[in-house]
Amino acid sequence: MKRFVVRLLVNSIALWLTTLIVAGVSVESYEPGETLATVLTYLLVALIFGVVNAVIGNFIRIVAFPVYVLTLGLIALIVNGLLLLLVAWISDLIGFGLVVDGFWWGVLGAIVLGLLSWLISVLLRPLVGRNR
Repeated sequence: MKRFVVRLLVNSIALWLTTLIVAGVSVESYEPGETLATVLTYLLVALIFGVVNAVIGNFIRIVAFPVYVLTLGLIALIVNGLLLLLVAWISDLIGFGLVVDGFWWGVLGAIVLGLLSWLISVLLRPLVGRNR
């Protein structure tokens, strides 16, 4: 449970930083101007992203493994961009959340999100510990 909460917080912070860095990626709060609503929106979008990445992302990685090998893993950039667009679509269905301005913004956002998530995880590892 502790690992899940830490992962959710890391992804939320990485998503927030991504929206500050990448102009074509933003998050719309369910109550604009309210700090708590904005934080909860980032947590919800990070949760949606985690579920989509765990379920659909892993399925795609398994099924498309030969393509990953042939492209030396570069197809992962496209797949992660599409997964980010899927999260934007799902959050749009609930009326708030992630907004991605297009496919290439999704790819760039996925790259930045992945790098930031990895960096934050590396920085927090000594504080949280390596227990799995």
